[in-house]
Amino acid sequence: MAFFFIYLVKMRPQTAIKHREIWHIIWPMILANISVPLLGMVDTAVVGHLDSAHYLGAVAIGSMIFSFLFWGFGFLRMVTTGQTAQAVGKNDQAQVAEILKQTLRLAIVLAVAMLAIQLPISQLAFSFIETSEQVAIHAKTYFDIRIWSAPATLINYVIIGWLIGKQATKSVLLISLTINFINIFLDILFVNVWHMDVAGVALASVIAEYLGIVIAVLVLNSHGIKLTSLFNNVRSQSRYLTKHNLFIHFNVFIRTLCIILSFAFFTTQGARYGDNVLAANSVLLNFLIFMAFVLDAFANATEVLAGKAVGNKDKAQLKQVLIVTGYWAFLAACLFSVGYFVFGSQLILLLTNIPEVIQIANDYLIWLVVMPVLAVWAYLFDGLFIGATRSVEMRNTMLFSTFVCFLPAWYLLQNLGNDGLWLALLIFLTARGVSQSIYINRILQLK
Repeated sequence: MAFFFIYLVKMRPQTAIKHREIWHIIWPMILANISVPLLGMVDTAVVGHLDSAHYLGAVAIGSMIFSFLFWGFGFLRMVTTGQTAQAVGKNDQAQVAEILKQTLRLAIVLAVAMLAIQLPISQLAFSFIETSEQVAIHAKTYFDIRIWSAPATLINYVIIGWLIGKQATKSVLLISLTINFINIFLDILFVNVWHMDVAGVALASVIAEYLGIVIAVLVLNSHGIKLTSLFNNVRSQSRYLTKHNLFIHFNVFIRTLCIILSFAFFTTQGARYGDNVLAANSVLLNFLIFMAFVLDAFANATEVLAGKAVGNKDKAQLKQVLIVTGYWAFLAACLFSVGYFVFGSQLILLLTNIPEVIQIANDYLIWLVVMPVLAVWAYLFDGLFIGATRSVEMRNTMLFSTFVCFLPAWYLLQNLGNDGLWLALLIFLTARGVSQSIYINRILQLK
């Protein structure tokens, strides 16, 4: 943190222009990003007010599995953003278009493969989950329906990543709000009106993702990209999908896989303490996810502007971007800590009315108060690493944080029960930012 404040003192007056430029990117991304955890909160709320914690636990388990699957392919979004921003910085419009075309083809291949092996994926996933029989039955129902959203989800990842790289964040906002508010509407319709419980939550997500593609295609048309042109000349030589760039995708995949494994491990370990603890942890994770998606808006701005600076080989601009986004991201994190301290108990009541779950969630709320100011740096530095396409460093810091910090911390803190589990998660998030900071100066020097 001292790094940022030293630079802030030395900032020149023209930095105010950068504040405006960054907020031009940030505000649509905040609105777009918070619609995602808002959807998660609605998912939690609609099943959290049913007559049993089994439904809430099932959605938590099902969502965790698809976090593993879909967030694992988040590299499609992140690498596309970084590569596109750098191409924009070089003013290479042909490469900008080629990145979109080639990554969409890659997304479709991956989605089809996922559908083809859905049965072994399901069997493998549930073999690692220890929970009650009732939760497992409902979670499998969720999986069998939600898996069919895979093609739409991965395609939307690519299109959104490309639009962020072009600083078209208002278009991203349109697509995200379309997907998530349709999903929220269908959640309420299917669960509260038609009483479809867990199956309704999953089906709402599938329908919303495919309707989102319709809007995404219209947005691409407005950017001069026609649907038919995306698959012309499939055999043509690509300047984008080289071995080097596929290696970047792979490294970011490993990084994302570590995140998903860590949160999946957190969820499954919480399940060992009973359905009510599992449900309470899932309620509190909504707080963490909401914070993460807001802070990701600052990371998105860092990705775009850092990528352009790297494309232009402009060291001064690269430093300035990190300073200003760091300043605003830290202020946002402080607001989250204060907000959760003051309003956390009221937010819990919005997500569930099950007395046992409410009591347990309040017992562990303090961890969510502490977390934002320690975790913010990991999200911010992710933006710098993605914009600079420093995938090796991203991979290495995440492997360190997961296998040297998080898992050993959990093992040593098991006697603290669920408190030990939350403390291990806090150590994991803090370790990410600390380990990433080692590479910051080297990246800023474009070495």
